[in-house]
Amino acid sequence: EADFIGGPGQGGGAPDPARVEEPPVVVPFVPKSPVYIIYLGATKHDDPKLVAQSHLEILKSVLGSEEAAKSSMIYNYQYGFSGFAAKLKPAEAQKLKNHPEVITLVINRKLVMQTTRTWDYLGLFSTPASSKGLLQGSNMGSGAIIGVIDSGIWSESGVFDDNGYGPTPKQWKGQCVSGDQFKAEDCNKKLIGAKYYMDGLNADLATSINSSTEHISPRDHNGHGTQVSSTVAGSFLSNLTFPGLSAGSIMRGAAPKAHIAMYKACWDVQGGMCSVADVWKAFDEAINDGVDVLSVSIGGLSKVRSLDVEVDIAIPALHAVNKGITVVYPAGNGGPRGTTVINISPWIITVAATTLDRSLSAFITLDNNQTFMGQSMYTGPELGFTDVMFSEDQSSVATVKGKVVMYFEKEKPMPGPEILQRNGAVGVIYVRTPSSRLECPANFPCIYIDIDIGSKIYFHMETTSSPKVKISPFKAVIGESVASTVGGSSSRGPSSFSPAILKPDIAAPGLNLLTPRIPTDEDTSEFAYSGTSMATPVIAGIVALLKISHPTWSPAAIKSAIVTTARSTDPYGEPLTAEGTTPKIADAFDYGGGLVDMEKATNPGLVYDMDMNDYVHYLCSAALYTDKRVSALTGNVTTKCPSSSSSILDINVPSITIPDLKGNVKVITRTVTNVGPVDSVYKPVIKAPLGFDVKVSPEELVFNKGTSKAAFTVSVSSGSYKVNTGFFFGSLTWSDGLHNVTIPVSVRTSFIDNFYL
Repeated sequence: EADFIGGPGQGGGAPDPARVEEPPVVVPFVPKSPVYIIYLGATKHDDPKLVAQSHLEILKSVLGSEEAAKSSMIYNYQYGFSGFAAKLKPAEAQKLKNHPEVITLVINRKLVMQTTRTWDYLGLFSTPASSKGLLQGSNMGSGAIIGVIDSGIWSESGVFDDNGYGPTPKQWKGQCVSGDQFKAEDCNKKLIGAKYYMDGLNADLATSINSSTEHISPRDHNGHGTQVSSTVAGSFLSNLTFPGLSAGSIMRGAAPKAHIAMYKACWDVQGGMCSVADVWKAFDEAINDGVDVLSVSIGGLSKVRSLDVEVDIAIPALHAVNKGITVVYPAGNGGPRGTTVINISPWIITVAATTLDRSLSAFITLDNNQTFMGQSMYTGPELGFTDVMFSEDQSSVATVKGKVVMYFEKEKPMPGPEILQRNGAVGVIYVRTPSSRLECPANFPCIYIDIDIGSKIYFHMETTSSPKVKISPFKAVIGESVASTVGGSSSRGPSSFSPAILKPDIAAPGLNLLTPRIPTDEDTSEFAYSGTSMATPVIAGIVALLKISHPTWSPAAIKSAIVTTARSTDPYGEPLTAEGTTPKIADAFDYGGGLVDMEKATNPGLVYDMDMNDYVHYLCSAALYTDKRVSALTGNVTTKCPSSSSSILDINVPSITIPDLKGNVKVITRTVTNVGPVDSVYKPVIKAPLGFDVKVSPEELVFNKGTSKAAFTVSVSSGSYKVNTGFFFGSLTWSDGLHNVTIPVSVRTSFIDNFYL
């Protein structure tokens, strides 16, 4: 979910400042006729009106009349794929589910948003040989159209200036829709499309969204969509000033000359909410409008990895990919626990979030002049020596007036800075395990320190009669001395639904990025949203650059290029770490292929390409799709599931993940396509997971004018292991001396089936 800066209590009412009340139990609203989504597969007609009429006939067959069918209908999905959303009683939905043309029927689930220096940081990977670089080589993404499904956009922001832009691409069929505080004229050559969708969410809310709490238009109300849009394709902004950062900084998006199309399907209700029905409609129209890339920083709420959560809501993305549109999703913000990754379908790119080489550091000075460094976004002024007190929980908020309060992270919740500020505290020190997640406002002395430093300060407080501390404003520390890490909030693999498909795919900076805010009265920080929400548009923007540089590459080829050229180190050569209760060296379940290297991705040498056959294989293996369902999905009656002997392990993803290796040898097949020099010879370099035996055949891959594809097998055995293990990690690299095409290899033994390790 989006990481709202400000911590617990932000945006609430005005409770009694002397106490913290337990939140009331809220009974979820359940409509009498909830919204259901009915998926029918590929469109059977080129005319959208005929598609919509066929939907009405199906609904009429269940509800009994055309009038009832029209009253029930919420959306027709009639462009990119066929289906509809309708208000139905559960018994009606069950009857419709059994209709012979219906492939899938799902309830309209709620979704949430998963939520500068970035490009300097990623540019550190560049070498003199790549001086032109992907950015210049693709003309900064000029001509690419990036669709963003999110919370809207604040079109007046300078990052959406269209100065110097050429005409709108001829492929574009979208439009700008007027509404509350948004006119069609608010679009320009940069922001070429803006639409909004709310009928699906409104139908399932007790009180409909209205203009007193939201903009009933493409205009952004909470800032999330504006930040995502600026990150993916914001224009250059020069001479920025921000406390703690160097003057004259430049802000830009990944593809600063690309065009943006906003599809507002998320709304500023209940902390930020979207519905599957609205998101599907956004996909449907985006496919028809002519976007090249879709950046979708949203995901499910459910902790149960059911079929409709993991696969069915990703079906529109499959139709987009089948039409050449790359779709980028976040891995989610459920980390650092394992098996929390969301958006796990192999046709999408799933993104983890890392930090930059930038620390926002402030100093705590004790009254004995000892100084300690912590993390903060406090912009000043300096808080002079002030009484400091220790508290274990929220019970002492009535005694904090005029003091700095220190809390150690425990099971009991700690009061947020807003609550403390309302009760008269002048500062707060939070002691916790190391984390890049900052939830402090910029206007209140609030600082995070680790347990080691916290223990030293606590010892001083215990041995001093009237301890005092001083807190300075933050300063940005940038460079090699600041470790890059996968954020603790970034969701981790493996996928509990289909562990043989590695997720996440890739990692990118997404934590505490400096992006523009929308003008509201509640601004407290420039770093409003953080997490995989913000890492997603970083990758989507790089995808747009790659599409311009390599217009014939498929979405799978682009994904492979990004994954196989990624780094397991930061730009300074230091190993990436992963935040958690105990920080560790990061592995494939933290970051997929690694940290994106945008320059190497433009020249990967080989790619692991995929097409609809691979995706059908996945649906049949992991999601129990039948021949009938895949035929309807593809619009081709001859499309069938592969034979029962086919293994999900052989889907041509740029990774190898074996979750159930027994004593026998697993043989996995992959195929690579040469996109480098025509005459090339590649040899394998194997880093076997600890204790496992890995062999590759053949021992070299030879490409020439007549051979652009080559298949190979990887044989993996359990070595000396005789018991169930956890996962071990290694890699397989194909190298021609110039290109190193690397995929992660993850293996776990399973000698006893369904055994809790």
